[in-house]
Amino acid sequence: METANKATDARHDHEPIIRVRGLVNRFGEQVVHDGLDLDVHRGEILGVVGGSGTGKSVLMRSILGLRRPDAGEIEVLGVDALSEDPHDRHHVERRSGVLFQDGALFSSLTVGENVQVPLKEHYPDLPDSLRYELALLKVKLSGLPADALNKLPSQLSGGMRKRAGLARALALDPPLLFLDEPTAGLDPIGAAAFDELIQTLQKALGLTVFLITHDLDTLYRICDRVAVLADKKVVINAPLAEVERFDQPWVQEYFHGPRARAAQATHGHNLPRPQPQAT
Repeated sequence: METANKATDARHDHEPIIRVRGLVNRFGEQVVHDGLDLDVHRGEILGVVGGSGTGKSVLMRSILGLRRPDAGEIEVLGVDALSEDPHDRHHVERRSGVLFQDGALFSSLTVGENVQVPLKEHYPDLPDSLRYELALLKVKLSGLPADALNKLPSQLSGGMRKRAGLARALALDPPLLFLDEPTAGLDPIGAAAFDELIQTLQKALGLTVFLITHDLDTLYRICDRVAVLADKKVVINAPLAEVERFDQPWVQEYFHGPRARAAQATHGHNLPRPQPQAT
């Protein structure tokens, strides 16, 4: 019986924590996604890349229920993410933390008050003192000093605002973390430090991370797999070594250009250059 239970658990661990099938998103006559499929596995950091206009953020917003797609199915944590049932919607919202590209902090609230917003929404009966302590814990967990708790977003640097947004995303201890261009606008040292923070938190908290990025260093530094959006679909979703070899024009240009070779060399990916075929 114990062996059977272990086998069942192993199969469960390989089931996708996010499952998207046949997704269609349109804006008027413009079709952004047409029959898009995607699986995100439990405990992985999935990097999501694609050219401008491929709908990376639209995909994220569809999964989160912030945009209703024109067609398709989305399952998150075993629940229909497109369900009209408030209980199902609450289940997904409660278990998903989001860091938008600009941080999306309320400018009139302190960092501590920003972090407490989801706590007030989902746990309105929580004592103020406990909410404060939880906010302080999340701020420290995100690498900010304790005195940042009482500062306004305008008093923080760009990197500190990112970390404040991350603290708010972690407020409810979600198993799922969505990051939209988390290192955009940061200098290379700040970007590397943020990547390391995400990887540390992912391992320590057992997070599953959906990470939209253009940063090649981020892909090579922390991502377990990479999903490439092109031609209105996910054309490949695989480890980097496999993605690098994928025969698709945008993929080849992106992963074999000068910036990609620099990132590969920095992170120990000595990818051989494609050899001309004999004639």
